[in-house]
Amino acid sequence: MSSQSIPVQKADMHVPSMEEVAKVLNDGLEKNFSTVSVNVVDCPDLTQKPYGLSAPGLNGNPRLADIGGPPYLTPLPQLNKVYTFTQIAELVELPGAFMIGAGAGPHKHIGCCCELINDVKLDKSGNVAVVMNSHIAKVSTKDGGCIQEKLTKNEFSLMGNFLCCDGNPGKVIEVKASKRTGEENFMSCIRKVLGSHYGTKPVALGGVFLVEKGKANLHIMPDFSKTPLTTQEQVGKWLKFYEMDSPLVCLGELVSHDPGMDLRVEHFHCYSEHGQGGHYHNDTTPNEVEYRGYFMLADYVYRVDQPPQSTELAR
Repeated sequence: MSSQSIPVQKADMHVPSMEEVAKVLNDGLEKNFSTVSVNVVDCPDLTQKPYGLSAPGLNGNPRLADIGGPPYLTPLPQLNKVYTFTQIAELVELPGAFMIGAGAGPHKHIGCCCELINDVKLDKSGNVAVVMNSHIAKVSTKDGGCIQEKLTKNEFSLMGNFLCCDGNPGKVIEVKASKRTGEENFMSCIRKVLGSHYGTKPVALGGVFLVEKGKANLHIMPDFSKTPLTTQEQVGKWLKFYEMDSPLVCLGELVSHDPGMDLRVEHFHCYSEHGQGGHYHNDTTPNEVEYRGYFMLADYVYRVDQPPQSTELAR
């Protein structure tokens, strides 16, 4: 699929000051967590442990890319929906982008459907991955467990939700929260707090968060279903769910309000040094869980290759 043939829409986001957003989040998250601390800080060096990312920071021309989506997975997968990271960097007008986030892995190279935990830094020409720390998580055909692997291909498929930026050091919003007292997961709570405060003014952010303590519920897509998936119940039975151990490094983005672009308003995938990873749903140990995240507000959202029909399946 050539870049010229891929449709793209661009929308401005509402970008309040980091200090304002930090206060909004601090006040709102206290309804869902026993202990909360939200501040504007210098971004830690994200190339170092426990993050191990491909660039040191989240600053410089921040924007979100929402590519494809679940309609390309259901009822049967559209296997021709294949994209490269260099294409996406070109389409979001940032050739040397640092990209982190969640998507579906390159099935033709991996050999099956799989989860993408994207982390790549391109050179300024957009043609070469200077650093590729992306991972995939797939279901083992032997025992049904999780297999996590490094991704070496400049390719993914079906869908992706990435924060794209220059990867520079600078100020970010640090969110710490522990002992969950409400029903919302960490990222849904952040998104809904922003949505409640800013209404139809869309606020977008992306970044990295850690599940530092406790356990989390993650899913991994198994190989593609041979029968059509037409209901949420069928999708739920097809997905494989796991309770996974901290620490988990989670990458992705969210938008507080969809400005009519059929956005996936929240999408985070996790990986770990102990070989567990997948799509983040929630923690399973609310009394023990500790989260720590670093986020950047995005100036724009680019809607890339929007499916012709919306669906809530597989979201």
